[in-house]
Amino acid sequence: MDVIQISLVEGLRQILDFQTLLYIFGGVVFGFIVGALPGLSASTGIVLVLPLVYHIPAAEAIMIMLGIYGGTMFAGSIPAILIRTPGTPSAAATVLDGYPMAQRGEAGLALSTSAIASFVGSLLSAIALFLIAPQIARVALKFGPPEFFSLVVFGLTVIASVTGKDVIKGLISALLGLFLGTMGMDPISGYSRFTFGSYALEGGLPLLPVMIGLFAVSQVLRDIEEAGITYQVINKIGRIWPSREELKRILGASLFGSAVGTLIGAIPGIGGSIATFLAYGQYRKFSKRGEEFGSGVLEGVAVPESANNATTGGALIPLLTLGIPGDIVTAVMLGILILFGVNPGPMLFREQPEVVNRLFASMFVIAFFILVLGLFGARFSPKILAIPKKILSPLVLLLCVVGAYADSSSAFGITVALVFGVIGYFMEKFDFPVAPLLISMILGPIAEGELGRSLLISRGDWSILFVRPISLCFLILAGLSLFFAFRKKD
Repeated sequence: MDVIQISLVEGLRQILDFQTLLYIFGGVVFGFIVGALPGLSASTGIVLVLPLVYHIPAAEAIMIMLGIYGGTMFAGSIPAILIRTPGTPSAAATVLDGYPMAQRGEAGLALSTSAIASFVGSLLSAIALFLIAPQIARVALKFGPPEFFSLVVFGLTVIASVTGKDVIKGLISALLGLFLGTMGMDPISGYSRFTFGSYALEGGLPLLPVMIGLFAVSQVLRDIEEAGITYQVINKIGRIWPSREELKRILGASLFGSAVGTLIGAIPGIGGSIATFLAYGQYRKFSKRGEEFGSGVLEGVAVPESANNATTGGALIPLLTLGIPGDIVTAVMLGILILFGVNPGPMLFREQPEVVNRLFASMFVIAFFILVLGLFGARFSPKILAIPKKILSPLVLLLCVVGAYADSSSAFGITVALVFGVIGYFMEKFDFPVAPLLISMILGPIAEGELGRSLLISRGDWSILFVRPISLCFLILAGLSLFFAFRKKD
């Protein structure tokens, strides 16, 4: 029997010191600011702060990233409520009832509802992560190279087919990422490929500048394009604390949203946007107040916000146990974990249980920080929205250049970041999803290595991928995901 010893108590013991808590709280605060600014996403915030924490211990750096993830997912509701513009894509459903509440002078109550619901969603998804992830890891420890190759293929097909509006464009993005991932040394033979005589490409494209370009530089370019857009901010916050009856309604809706968000978040490639609208629609259908949804009801804010934050723990389940990201943010997290020498997958639970313990414990702490910051920071929320883009964009670009240079201490990293910034900008402009490209760049070399090892085991016999039941099952699921994606398109 595979021994996996994960202890939440041990994780809490390791992180409950002032410096570590300060790291986590700082991550949540930064995520709070990023999420409250329309256009900036959790992935952008994580990429921007990464160069600043690149030289601290891996566990602490990863906890800061998780804090940014959780803080951003919550704070996306602030502009959704105050200016009718979601700060993150997954906060779009919050606009439906949050903005009407703000219009009638209940912005504070809507913000506190979002904070409470986000707390419930984060907490329950953290519990699910702690209970479910070790069990999946135990099963995955039995996988061999053929199973891991087929699993990665399945993950890539799901992400490419469900991310974005057009399955064809998603597949093109994934194929481009697979090609870019082949640059550098062959994982089996060690020969150089597609380096074009450049020594800097011998190790492949540097991951950090690529992420900075795709998510941060491209965002600066979009901000420049939208420089003339202004927002009408609702500054009247009003009452913040809900009554006992209102709190009961919020908690009831939050439990439902949390269950949906955790479940949907654990499915690779789905993401928070689908989870929030699905939870909102289903709760509206069964609620006694369903007809009032859209006019500004507490449940209409609580359900999508709890589902939104519950996807954070759900998306971490496939990331940590199988090395397959659940959404675009965890795709960035996958790259960051690899940069810090932490390889997600079942072996992580066996070889680095102390890292897993800290990650699990930090998820619980982050949930409480979100609640405190959300309730006590509600009155300051409109001030964040007042930051002009003409100040923000140059600052973001400066951080991008510094971060890209710090990765390799050469201008090559800056060049890569700027090139991928332009690529990311035009991909978004023409509705090509960025997530499949990044995920394919990360997972492609892993899949190639596992395929090479599989063929070495079988002495070149490709049937090894089909005669092993688990491997065959993943390949069938990959085919089905593409089949249903194309069928839906038609």
